Amino acid sequence: MDLLDPHYEDDASPPLPMLVSGIAGVPGYNAFHYFRDLYGDQVIGVRQSNMWPLSGDGIVACDAEDADSVARLWDEYGFRSLLNFGGCCRLKSCELNVDMAHRVNVLGAENMIAQAIRHDARVIHLSVDLVFAGRVGGSYSEQDATDPVTVYGAKMVEAENVVLSRCDNACVLRISLPMGISFNEHAGAIDWIASRFKQNKPATLFTDEVRTPTYTDCMNGLFATLLDKPLTGLYHAGGPRRLTLYQIGQIVNRIGGYDPDLLHKSLRHEAGPMPPRAGDVSMDSSKLQQDLGYNPFDPWPLSDDWLPTHERWHYDRDDGFSGSEAMIKTLLYQNPDKPGLVPPSRNEVWGASRFA
Repeated sequence: MDLLDPHYEDDASPPLPMLVSGIAGVPGYNAFHYFRDLYGDQVIGVRQSNMWPLSGDGIVACDAEDADSVARLWDEYGFRSLLNFGGCCRLKSCELNVDMAHRVNVLGAENMIAQAIRHDARVIHLSVDLVFAGRVGGSYSEQDATDPVTVYGAKMVEAENVVLSRCDNACVLRISLPMGISFNEHAGAIDWIASRFKQNKPATLFTDEVRTPTYTDCMNGLFATLLDKPLTGLYHAGGPRRLTLYQIGQIVNRIGGYDPDLLHKSLRHEAGPMPPRAGDVSMDSSKLQQDLGYNPFDPWPLSDDWLPTHERWHYDRDDGFSGSEAMIKTLLYQNPDKPGLVPPSRNEVWGASRFA
């Protein structure tokens, strides 16, 4: 057993069987493969029925907003733990279809939590830093009032309230940008940025939206700890580095060895009103660190050498480092200090015929 958290005991195991919802997203996809690798058939992943390309051993189609389908799934497997990572984070889609945003992000949470309560399952539920609008200096704590600027953020607040008010043993984690691979090579921050550069297309990123990203490797170790020795209530779970979206783009561009001219910068107000964008939503995660007794997150990127020092940093190519897509995998998709399982992308799955 090769768990990433040094405080997690080798002979410990979470309550099984385990359900991981929302495996089309970055946290769910990486967590599903991580725990599936450890516990095999005791771990089941759920994706929406319209995500048919995402298939394979242990993957089940179930729309979380369909209460009857969710109940049947729980009755079939008798889950004892739930990683509730489902929802729709596409900002524009949520703005244009509020009913959809409510069904997927709120009603889906209600249905999953209802079954977790009925089966007395341990619960970890993911929320997001975009429950805040952003402010100078960021550094939001759990005590700060939420004030989202997007429909997505508002629905995540509603989902938080559902979980915290109905499930006494739930741990709600507000995350920022999860840094790991996605199934479709497009859902994650790294994936989207790199996909633009791979196609020789520009990526325009904001210099005034600030986040606290985390490696999914670190997140998986945290989930393992919380399933074994649970905390309950609301916690911020952001990484120790504060980065603008433009700085994240610089890092991907430089380490991937892409054309630096493809990265463009912008202020949020220059991008237009749709969808609205938050500002500095960096989070103070000291409460989580204090209650755990250790810091679960390494900086992303791990090395200070990959931290942009100026707005044209990604043009600095005179140090002999040329960058490559392989380097993105080893330095950005996974924590170099804690190398673990990197799930296959859709192209790798189809190319290798790994899944039926």
